[in-house]
Amino acid sequence: MPITFHPCRGSILICDFDTGFQPPEMIKVRPVVVVSARRRRGPGLCTVVPLSSVEPDPIEPYHHQLSPIAYPPARGAIWAKCDMAVTVSCSRLDRVKVKLSNGQRQYLVYTMPADDMTAIDNCLRIALGL
Repeated sequence: MPITFHPCRGSILICDFDTGFQPPEMIKVRPVVVVSARRRRGPGLCTVVPLSSVEPDPIEPYHHQLSPIAYPPARGAIWAKCDMAVTVSCSRLDRVKVKLSNGQRQYLVYTMPADDMTAIDNCLRIALGL
């Protein structure tokens, strides 16, 4: 179920890249961090940076390994792939689904820690040549 709100900058959500994208673009459903400012009104778009558990090879200055506390559902190292930033419709975004100890599901929006967000901003500048 897509979100019904415009996400805040730093929100970690799930993005469905399944439709309309082709390799080597990001594909499949994956976590992302919102890097654009929150819009009060507008076309329902936001810019996101994909997150991946696959270590980049080679690691470039526009890749950032998140701190262990940044994305609690992760089972290992997570990388922000800032060279793959993309603007998507909010209809592609959903909250992160986590399974509780009692078997129920809960949908959450995590917030990227400030230090990681600053590093992602710097990586975006490098990736975009700014």
